[in-house]
Parts: sequence; C-alpha cells; structure tokens
Amino acid sequence: QVQLVESGGGSVQAGGSLRLSCAASGFTYSRYLMGWLRQAPGKEREWVACIDSFRSTHYADSVKGRFTISQDNAKNILYLQMNSLEPEDTAIYYCAAAGGHWSGCPGRDNFDYWGQGTQVTVSS
Repeated sequence: QVQLVESGGGSVQAGGSLRLSCAASGFTYSRYLMGWLRQAPGKEREWVACIDSFRSTHYADSVKGRFTISQDNAKNILYLQMNSLEPEDTAIYYCAAAGGHWSGCPGRDNFDYWGQGTQVTVSS
C-alpha cells in the first residue's frame, strides 16, 4: 500500500521557518520523482519544488532562495526546509511522487501518488 505521510506543518509569524517531512512507503522510492506542491484557499494547486530523475532540484520562482528540498534515500523521506516565510506561503502543502523520467518538475496532473497534506499558516 502506497503511503506518503507529511508532517511538520504549523503556524508561524512572517520571517519564521518550518521544516516539512514526508515519509514514503509502498513503492520503489528511488524510481520516482519527488516533489512538494501547495494549494492556497481559492487557488489552484501549484508545484513548489522537486527533485527530478537526474537528482537536480527545481524551485518555483516564488520560493527560490527561501526553500530547500532534500531527501534521505536510505530512509525514503523527503524534506522541505522553509525559511523567511511570508503570508503568501500560507497553504496546504502536499508531498507527491511521479513515475517515469523527468527533467524538471512535471505538472500537477503527472503525479501518481499524493500525501494527505499538511497546513502551513504564516501570519503577518
């Protein structure tokens, strides 16, 4: 059974930091592109960061320089370190996995597995 379980969300003030984790199981982790996406109220789900099939990291322009994606392949855990958080970062953050070979981050419709999401709220 495939599972992606996020943790680490919460409420912080602007300028603060959070670290999200995603524990993956039930599939061959190394064969999947892993990414973080988010959905703010009233907005479409958008990708935030990913580690592609060539182990390169990619970031949305809105988070570049503030967020860092990483993974522990031995433990099948994906991380998202979020620094200098802004109120605009408020959203539900999802961990997701996409099969196949990707250079760059695929569109949200190309992800095969999703976590349940974790809420991040940033107050001004």
